[in-house]
Formats: sequence, structure tokens, C-alpha cells
Amino acid sequence: MTSEVHAVEHWEADVLLRDGRVAQLRPIRAADAALIVEFYARVSEESKYFRFFAPYPRLSDKDVARFTTVDHDRRVAFVVTLHGEIIGVGRYDAITDDEAEVAFLVEDAHQGRGVGQLLLEHLAQAGRERGLLRFIADVLPSNARMQQIFREMGYQVEGMIEDGVQRLSFQIEPTDMAIGVMRAREQRAEAASIERIFRARSIAVIGASRRQDSIGQAMVRNLVLGNFSGSVYAVNSQAEAVSGLPAYKTVQDIPGEVDIAIVAVPAESVNDVVLDCAAKGVHGLIVISAGFAEEGPEGRQRQRALLGLSRSYGLRLIGPNCLGFINTAPDLQLNASLSPAMPPQGRVGFFCQSGALGTAILESVSRRGLGLSTFVSAGNRADVSGNDLLQYWQEDDATEVVLLYLESIGNPRKFSRIARRVSRTKPIVAVKSGRSTQGVPVGHSVARTSAPQSAVDAMFRQAGVIQVDTLDEMFDVAQLLAHQPLPRGNRISIVGNSDAVALIVADAAAASGLRVNEPVSLGANANADDFEVAIDEAIASTDTDALVAVYIPPLNTTGEEVADVLAAIGEQSDKPIVSTFLGTEGVPVLLRVPDLLGGSAGRGSVPSYSAPESAVRALSRVVNYAEWAAREHGEFHLSLDHRTGDARALVRQVLAAAPRGAILSTDQVHALLACYGIDLWTWINVHNREEAIAAGEKLGWDVVLKAGSEHLRSRPDIAHIWRGIRNADEMGAAWDQLTSWTGMRKDTKFFVQRVAAEGIQVSFSVTEDPLFGPLVSFGLAGAPSELLGDRSYGIPPLTDLDAEAMIRNLRSAPLLYGYRGSEPADVDALQDIIVRLAAMKDDLPEIAELDLEPVSVHGTGYTALSARAKVMPSTDRRGEWYVRRLSQPPVSGDTLT
Repeated sequence: MTSEVHAVEHWEADVLLRDGRVAQLRPIRAADAALIVEFYARVSEESKYFRFFAPYPRLSDKDVARFTTVDHDRRVAFVVTLHGEIIGVGRYDAITDDEAEVAFLVEDAHQGRGVGQLLLEHLAQAGRERGLLRFIADVLPSNARMQQIFREMGYQVEGMIEDGVQRLSFQIEPTDMAIGVMRAREQRAEAASIERIFRARSIAVIGASRRQDSIGQAMVRNLVLGNFSGSVYAVNSQAEAVSGLPAYKTVQDIPGEVDIAIVAVPAESVNDVVLDCAAKGVHGLIVISAGFAEEGPEGRQRQRALLGLSRSYGLRLIGPNCLGFINTAPDLQLNASLSPAMPPQGRVGFFCQSGALGTAILESVSRRGLGLSTFVSAGNRADVSGNDLLQYWQEDDATEVVLLYLESIGNPRKFSRIARRVSRTKPIVAVKSGRSTQGVPVGHSVARTSAPQSAVDAMFRQAGVIQVDTLDEMFDVAQLLAHQPLPRGNRISIVGNSDAVALIVADAAAASGLRVNEPVSLGANANADDFEVAIDEAIASTDTDALVAVYIPPLNTTGEEVADVLAAIGEQSDKPIVSTFLGTEGVPVLLRVPDLLGGSAGRGSVPSYSAPESAVRALSRVVNYAEWAAREHGEFHLSLDHRTGDARALVRQVLAAAPRGAILSTDQVHALLACYGIDLWTWINVHNREEAIAAGEKLGWDVVLKAGSEHLRSRPDIAHIWRGIRNADEMGAAWDQLTSWTGMRKDTKFFVQRVAAEGIQVSFSVTEDPLFGPLVSFGLAGAPSELLGDRSYGIPPLTDLDAEAMIRNLRSAPLLYGYRGSEPADVDALQDIIVRLAAMKDDLPEIAELDLEPVSVHGTGYTALSARAKVMPSTDRRGEWYVRRLSQPPVSGDTLT
């Protein structure tokens, strides 16, 4: 086959090497001949020997032509490039219909950076797309590094020695272990790329100016006045000095290394700066400059060019149009932002997108006494996003709590996967703006979505993210998480000197689902000793999981003695304490415990809330998170009894006949669902009276005749089903009556089924959303659920407990659990269907939509009565789950700005 037959653009990817550098992976081209020769000349003789099993000092013209000419089907080859030079090449050559020989070669200077693993990952995915099942590799026994690469990929590798050569063989279908290995490498590489920025020791500010009101001047000033322990270099082609620092005309003129560059020049000059920085070997760029995607189509093109140029030279990019970043680590004190205020050191990592909002956030943080470990304002987030920061914060010892202010989510599927992992050890608190409008800020490249807000909420809930509505509520929750232990239950005690405020606390707690013990009222004249005794007793009680302290000071009283009691008990208690203390907000100085790490408030400091409802709301959020973190999260049933290969073959067959997509036939829908163990009740499509009678005879009577057109599903006022048909005469009468009713259109379709057991009618749906990827939804069938929006959502892959939560999250769920003495439905069967549909949708992105409705569920099982499925060609997430790649901005036609 020729290369024109197969689309290969989706095989091109920006990838991260083990040390966090960006490289490019793409199919080899005939035009790469010269680059291959140059690459081979840089490879050591030993590496050449390991590759060809004999001395092979140079490549002949015939060799070069053979290596660079492939058909992208039976012969596939990829190269990894850095700064435009090839640093690794890998290939497979099919030797049977389902087996191929794989080999690769990496330049010695770049060995140990994960190039081989990346090549093997992407070759395996390409092989799967081309129908291959197994790879074979011949390796010399002395080539220990190559053997290690294969064995550490997570595949089940079999080996044998033949003629002095080690032959390794393995199935390329991704295993749980292979996926786990890939994810761990992804996390390490993405974290390393961020660490290179956060731990920078030398910074160049390009666009540094002598004007006091300029952005470049502010960046230099904030770095110097923030006591940055590293080196700061000013770059200005027109000045000799800036803020007392010598100015250099270009980055390349700076003596010594430069780790990161802060860019504050006009947008049209930024690309020249990128080239200058790349020539110097800079690791990362912080582009403060505006004039990119936030300014319309021309700006979007400029931003896309900036990203492509940066990545082609191995640079990661924060921005453009951003505020910058901050690292409060005592050994760095790095304020690479436009905010003049350096926040206090603390345990909280903060990510936001808006630069203007970032300044307000930092002011609020300082006012509340909430310390930060790191802060990033990503602006248009052309490259570095919240997902990258989550990967870094997962292993960052200085960060115990993560805060996210999200104006858009570029890759919800990856966010859900990473957040779910991070949340198990570190709480994530998130505000998602635009909840009511689903709007996306100008400058953010985000694929269009048809998913409702409830799908976003489900994503956060599934991942264990604490979702809040406002910034104030985010800080309320954060100051509790940062300074107090997690509660072990939902029972709270209230101790205070105001009956009125204690009653407000009790009412708010009950409304939030917390269990309230009898409040302890100390009276208006209670002193510090009274508070100490009461609080000690409440904390010691086995019926207390958390405590709310209320202190309203009498006239002419500072409350200092009571504060000392609260701080002392808070420091020693293993149960969380929150307070409404003097009506203050944040962590008052009086309630702070010294931080051994040097921050403003240490562990055990007691947070205070100006309103009692705020204290209870924050406590309720933390209780729910603690419950999520402590429970089992279920298992991914990736194997079950699925016939994934048969399902893929069916989809390929349909798309071969209808390349632009098609609605599956009745038999195809039956076959597809059967591949995933879902039994669909047989139905026979009929077009006239005679066919209806014949169908009833074939099914053995006791059947129903249904009008199945789409417009009737939304018309519950039309009786479009005739039940209990027992013979030909009754079928004839049913046909005549049903076809003559008002509301039946000429295009109405009819079908015959056996009568199913009575039960509760439910509905399942799977879709491929341009933004979220696969989505599964569940609800009760019928108009009431549609009108009330009572539908639950999940993002595959789903565990069995995820499926259970989807069922319980319905407002109408009591109907499935024996409401008012009715027979409980077989919820386990519903849960099983959800897990199977999720696996199907995860495996087959080509399924654009599938509706399984109605499904009648009763006490001992279910009957799936009808289904409809549509398949479309899809490359949007082909291999996304099985290979590492940096995200790419969608094309302008697919953005909301």
C-alpha cells in the first residue's frame, strides 16, 4: 500500500522526554534522508553493532532509501527529533498478518532519556490500528539496556535464545501493567518539566526597561525585592543597565546558564526571543506579553506559531498573556510574577488562568494568612495547564493542598484521570467559572462540547475534587485543609458563648447533612478556663469528629486568653477545629501556631470564619472529601467477558461500507452489544400487516407491536404500543388501529417483540463528546426525568463503585430501592450494564452515540427492549489512552473564544 492510502497525521505528537524536555515524534519521511545520515554519523560504533549485530559504520544510499520509504501500514517508522535533529528512530516490519518485527536506535547522547520507550509506545499503538497483535524483537544478549526497555514496558515478554540472539516476543494489546507503567512515566516527565521552571536558579527578563511603569521593570523589581536567591539578568537592546543590573542586548550575550526566560516584549517580537532563548539553551518561557489568542483569529494563529516554535526547540511555555508564577521555598523566594506582594510560605499550591484575577487571589491569600507553596497564572495556557501542575504537585513535599480556579478545561478526560489519583493523598479544591453559561474566556482554545453542566459536576465528583462555587468558599475550605486534620466522620460538637450563634451553626450543620451533638452553651461571661474544659471534653468524646468553637467577646475584651486556649488545643488535637472568633476571616494571628517550616501559620492553627454558615459549609465539604478519600474506589473491569476485537471488526466493517458514518442495523446493534455481554431483547422490524403477523408467529405470540419512530419517544400522550397480542386476528386488529391513530407519520417504523416482564423503565446513553471524549449517562426513562434533568453522568473508564454512585446520585433513585414498599430493582444488573457500556465506549471512539432505552429492570434482572447506535470515523482520541503526548490546541473552527 502507498502512504496516500493511510492517514498518519494523528501519529505526529509533541512528547516529553524523561528530563522534561519537549521533543517531536512523527512518521519518517522520504525527505529525512539527509537527517538520517547525520543522525547515524553521531551514533557510536557499539550502538550500531547492537542494532545490526555486525560492524556497520555507515549507511549506503540503498539503506537510506529503505529506511525512509515506508507504507505506513505493513512497514511503519517513527523518528524523534529535537531542535530539528533526529535523536532516535524506531520501526516495525510486518512478517505475518498479525505479527511484526520491531527495532529502534537512539543516539548515544540521548540514551537514558526515555526515547526508546516513547518510540515503542507509539509503534505499538500504530500496530494496533493496523490490526497487529504481536511484536518480535531480536536483541543481542549483551545489549542489556535494550532488553530492559522491552521488559519494563509492562507487557508479558517471552524470550528464547536462537543462534546466539535473544528473541523477545510479546502481545501489544495494552495490559493494566503496561498502562500503569506509561502513566507513571508520564507523571515523572511532566513533573520534571515543571520542576525545571519552579526550581530555576537563573532568570533572564527580556523586555526589562528603565521605565517605572513597564512590565519588564516590574518583573525585575519583583524578582529582586522578593529576595530571589538566584541570578537575575536584564535583557534590553537599548539600555546599558536596568534597576541597577547590567543589561544585555540578547539572551545569548549573558554569561553562564539561563534556566528560564520571562518575556515582556510586543507580541510580534516574541518569536525572535524564542529563537534567542533556544540558542542559549533556556529550559522554559514565561510569556507575559498579550496580543495572542485573546485578540481573535490573527492572535490565535500567532499563539499557535509560538507554541509550535517553543516545542520544536524543547521549551515549555507558561502563558502567553499571563501573570507569571511564584515559588515561596525559603531557598529560592522566586517571585516571577507581576504581583508585587510575595505571599507567605505555606502548604497550598494554587493554579489559575486569568492574570487580572491572579492579583486579587494573591491579595486575598495574604489577607487571610493562607500560605502558598507555589502559584501559577497560566493566562491563555497555550502549553502548561492545570494538568501539568497536578502532575508536579502530586510528588511535591511542600504542597499538601491544591487549589484550582478553572475558567476552562482543555482536556477533561486527562484531568479526571490525574485528579482522581492526586485526590487520594492530597485534597483538590476547584472553582469552575461559567457554570451557568458554559462560557469560555477569550483566548482559551477549547473544543466545543454539548455536555451539560451536570457532566462537569460528575467529573469532579468522580475524581474526588472538592467543587465550590466562589473564591471565598475556596479559601474557606483551603484554610481548614491546610491547618487542621481531616475528620473521621460527620458528627460535630458546638462549644460557644452565644446561644444564638450556636443555633445558627446547628441549623446550618443539619442542613448540610452533618450530625449535630447537643451544643454546649457556656454563657456570655465564659472565660478561657470555661472554654478549655468544655472543648477538651468535646474533643475527647467518641461521639465527636469535629468541633465548631463560637466566641463573641464581651465588651472591652480582646479574647486573647480564649485564643491561646483554642490555639493550644488545636495544635494537639487529632480532630479538626473551626471557629467563629471575633467575626474575623482567615487565620487570625491570635489563633496561629508557629510553623516549623517558616510559614505564617503552622499545622494546628485554628481557622476563623466571619459567618457561622461559612464555617459549617467548609467543614461539610471537608467531611465529604474525607469520606471519599477513606473509602474503596472499586475496580476497573477491563477484561470481563468482552470481545473487543470482534466489536472493533464490526465497526471497521460498517465504516468500510459507509466511510462518513452510519446508523447500525438491528442485527449490528445486537452483535455490538453482545460483544460486551449485554443481551438485547429480540425485535423484528415490520412494514405491513402481513409482516407483523409473520413476526408474531415466529416469536410464538404473546407479543407487542410498537411504533418506534423517534418523534414518538418524546410524545407520552400517544399510545404507540399494543400489548398482549396472542394470535393473527389480534395482530391484524392491532396493526389497523395503531397505523390509523392520529400522530403516526408516514416515516413511522414498526416492530414486534415478545412481552417482557413488568419493571421500572430506565435509560442508558453513551456519546463521544468533542471535549470530554466518552460519556456515559443513566436515568429513569420518560418525560418526568427529562423535564427535571434527573440524569447522572460518568467519564470512562468507570469502576463498579463509580457505576453504583451514578445510580444513587439520581434524585429518583429511591424508586429503584424499594420506595414505599415496592419490590427493589436489581441494581447490581444496572451497575453491570453501566460498567459494560463504559468499557465499550472507552474501547470504541467511533461509536458517536448509543441509546439503550427502554430497559425494564425488575427484582431479578433486566430486559433491554430497544437500542440505537451510530458510528462515525474518529481520530480525536485514537491512542490517547495508550500513548504519551502533549495536548494540541484544537483548530480555530473547533474553539469557543
